Amino acid sequence: MDYCSSCSRTLNGALVCPGCGDYAPDIDSQEYANLRDNGFRDYSLRVDGLVDKPVTLSYEHLKAMPKQEQTTQHYCIQGWSGVAKWGGVPMREIVKLVQPSPKARFAVFYSFASGSEGGVYYDAHKIEHMQHHLTILAYEMNGEPLNELHGAPLRLRNELELGFKQVKWIRAIEFVESFSHLGAGQGGYNEDHEFYGYRMPI
Repeated sequence: MDYCSSCSRTLNGALVCPGCGDYAPDIDSQEYANLRDNGFRDYSLRVDGLVDKPVTLSYEHLKAMPKQEQTTQHYCIQGWSGVAKWGGVPMREIVKLVQPSPKARFAVFYSFASGSEGGVYYDAHKIEHMQHHLTILAYEMNGEPLNELHGAPLRLRNELELGFKQVKWIRAIEFVESFSHLGAGQGGYNEDHEFYGYRMPI
């Protein structure tokens, strides 16, 4: 039985959670559908922007990198929380690989999914958080590969931030000096559309 990764309610096969409205990627996205149907064997993660060594990493390459497992608590801005065990690549390994420029102040995570009002879902995170020992790109949850609803093939776990900033279905990562040119310039899709404000830390 599937449960919502945001509010833990039973889904009963639904792609949109009846509790919190969390959703899977646009099922009309042929690119995502092709990747999913092939077990994400053709998935690749682009990491670029203000870095010395931009890279494109295959799914197998990501899984061959040093793996970290952690059991952490997920905090929602709505007031609830939940616990899960995550496994994936520490972001500090990605940082080491691409070597961000001294000008880079934020890492922007772009999703395959669209936001609730259209447009690409994204979120910006402080570059300092990318070196934190509990910030990972997760490809496993509770010992199993991520499923579609939980963010397959790759989702962010930045344990210094609230749940809405844990981007799912990651398509690319860009290191930037400022996020003012992205969306409405507030630092993320939810911040742009739901007036959370850029900094809503735990």
